[in-house]
Amino acid sequence: MSRDTEKGNHRATLTRRNLLRSAGGVAAAGAVAAATAGLTGGGSAAAAPATFTHPGALHAYGELNRAKVRVAAGDEPWLSGWNRLTANPHSASTWTPRPTDTIIRGGDGQNYPQLYNDIHAAYQNALRWQIAGTRANGDKAVEILNAWSATLTTITGNADRYLAAGLYGYQFANVGELMRGYSGFDLDRFRTMMLNVFYPLNNRFLNEHNDACVTNYWANWDLCNMNSILAIAILCDDGAKYDQAVNYFKNGAGNGSIRHAVPFIHTNVDGHDLGQWQESGRDQGHTMMGMGQMGAFCEMAWNQGDDLYGHDGNRFMKAAQYVAKYNLGQSVPFTTYSWGTGQNCAYREHTAISSASRGQVRPVWDLIHYHYARRRRLSVPYITAMAESVRPEGGGGDYGSTSGGYDQLGFGTLMYAK
Repeated sequence: MSRDTEKGNHRATLTRRNLLRSAGGVAAAGAVAAATAGLTGGGSAAAAPATFTHPGALHAYGELNRAKVRVAAGDEPWLSGWNRLTANPHSASTWTPRPTDTIIRGGDGQNYPQLYNDIHAAYQNALRWQIAGTRANGDKAVEILNAWSATLTTITGNADRYLAAGLYGYQFANVGELMRGYSGFDLDRFRTMMLNVFYPLNNRFLNEHNDACVTNYWANWDLCNMNSILAIAILCDDGAKYDQAVNYFKNGAGNGSIRHAVPFIHTNVDGHDLGQWQESGRDQGHTMMGMGQMGAFCEMAWNQGDDLYGHDGNRFMKAAQYVAKYNLGQSVPFTTYSWGTGQNCAYREHTAISSASRGQVRPVWDLIHYHYARRRRLSVPYITAMAESVRPEGGGGDYGSTSGGYDQLGFGTLMYAK
């Protein structure tokens, strides 16, 4: 369980999973009233759900149905988000997949763009099927999934292979989750690919960090591999992998765990607590990538009944406020950040926040805004302003042709508006 900070007051809360398991609203309310007295925050993960919710990764039934109803009614901002989706060439049912047996990221012979382009095409077609019910888009999403699960056997390259396994693993698993039960989708073969091709690299990275000092790699490296393990766990109904990912978020030794990703809290800065992000001294592009990666992790856990958004006094919220405020052009405090690099943990430090890529646009903010400002009804002015500045969010193909534009699945306005 976690302690959530709301309007400056600490209030113990039940986990979402316990609430979801309670029998009805009145019973749930009674359970909360009876159980919140004396509860304290904890570090270890609760057991994985006895029965996984499907669909239950980045998108649960409620969000999918809301988007479907709102788009059909022509309501904003859902309609603008939908128009952004349908205008993207990746969402066309005429997309031609290009599967291959070996994906290389880093070093000679790189070919990984054909993987991320196909994943984003599958995702966008899956969204069009879920929201508009167009069979051609559903068929295309399944065609892409089946083509890759019949072909891909290896992800390799230099250290960047771990980025490929993490980023494209969690994205691919999310598409599979959206299309489970669709006629003609070979779910068993797809899950086998995720377990045999993606998961071993995800697991190896979190355990070995490419034989480097555990702090050598930036937060995003851990986070994308954590995301892949969590998404694969949900796709495969694998409780052990689910617990592995959530426990790493809470207690992991690397920079993706919550207290390493957000090493410092600056209290009462213009009335708000702000969390300094681990990559803030590096550049703002990767820092905002981190918002998308941790946001995705928290949302997937939320849809399985775990409130990691609120873990450790809303620590992620404070980090998102910090990042948003700085990238809106305002000043934020900075504490010197030091870490070990290489195999011998050689000392490095950042003494000031980096202005590199300041204000870069990435489609990561509406997911965060709608959770804290609408689900939780918290005051998050910097997150809200940042979300408003990039709305409506697009997805892969809308933010350049290089890999950074495909680090996040996007379309948060369409999928998370409330």
